[in-house]
Amino acid sequence: MKVIAFNGSPRLNGNTFTLINSVFNVLNNEGIETELINITTKPIRGCKACNKCREYKNKKCVINNDLLNEYIDKMIEADGIILGSPVFFSNVTSEMKALIDRAGYVAKVNDDLFKRKVGASVISVRRAGATSVFSDINYFFLINQMIVPGSSYWNLGVGLDKGEVNNDTEGLQTMEKLGENMAWLLKKIN
Repeated sequence: MKVIAFNGSPRLNGNTFTLINSVFNVLNNEGIETELINITTKPIRGCKACNKCREYKNKKCVINNDLLNEYIDKMIEADGIILGSPVFFSNVTSEMKALIDRAGYVAKVNDDLFKRKVGASVISVRRAGATSVFSDINYFFLINQMIVPGSSYWNLGVGLDKGEVNNDTEGLQTMEKLGENMAWLLKKIN
């Protein structure tokens, strides 16, 4: 079994990274392979609404000058998908939004490519807006007919500066419980 995570934070080793790795630690301890991709190192652009993916139905976006099609392939191969984002003005980062829009559209027009995969959001936040981001990412999972495990609280950790989420005991416990529930669900499905 494998879980792929996409980190939408421009701070590569920042708080979102720390929270995703908290979930990964539990998954790895349960024997589940993990892979992390930082989508901001080679950014992807938003959807052009050209509808070519609907026309061709080849599991690809017609835009081929970025890594989106590679990301889609990795999502198809994975059993579980984590989308992690910090809160930017009560929303996901622009890179995460591009991933959601383009991968989501390709998946929907190709008979729901991510159907019945396990999906989990991981949110880092300074102060407010985390539940909006949590919802936005979960909308992606739910419209793609994915299965979303819960945790002991919303999947978020609080911190501004790099490493500050390590001081959020409840946030780290939430990630640990998310990892446990995700591992349990993956094992039940597979």
